[in-house]
Amino acid sequence: MSRRRELLEFAVLGLLHESPMHGYELRKRLNTALGAFRALSYGSLYPCLRELVGKGWIFEASGEQTGLGSGIAELAVGSRRARIVYELTADGKEHFQDLAESAGPASWDDEEFDVHFAFFARTQAEVRLRILEGRRSRLEERLANIRTASVRNRERLDLYTTALQRHGEESAEREVRWLEELISAERRGITGTTGTTGTTGTTGITHNEPLA
Repeated sequence: MSRRRELLEFAVLGLLHESPMHGYELRKRLNTALGAFRALSYGSLYPCLRELVGKGWIFEASGEQTGLGSGIAELAVGSRRARIVYELTADGKEHFQDLAESAGPASWDDEEFDVHFAFFARTQAEVRLRILEGRRSRLEERLANIRTASVRNRERLDLYTTALQRHGEESAEREVRWLEELISAERRGITGTTGTTGTTGTTGITHNEPLA
């Protein structure tokens, strides 16, 4: 399975952990709240949902059964679908938690970091800290490369390329500062829990800066 497909499964399970949703609402949330899926089509979402149902991680129910049936008429490409609501099973919740806690270096990349960060409230504190520190290292490497390229190519770059390079450098610098604040807050939270691993939210700091 591709990393993109794995990330989509993780995002779907995370959103359904919040509440049951129609496919229409899931796609809307994936498109608007999680930037990694802005171009997600029903042709990608529904096969993923069918696979998750087959694995026993989610199940289908009618909107009337879940109390969500009065709202959304779900449309697929060219045809009307029954109002199906997707809900997380107990196994699905457990699998989502396993995915959230086993985040590795891939979660430091641009798209994966944003998706994992969106579900930090359900992620162990130590895992949050590992992801944040990994992301900071990744951005510091990017920043060093940008600065090196800027010095090496200074005489050959035109005005617009120089401005674009500077924009990338400033964006990386802002995100590194943002990460430093989050890391400091996480470390304070961990040292204040007398050895327990809480799963509360982070600091209330929002990530409004664009990625470089």
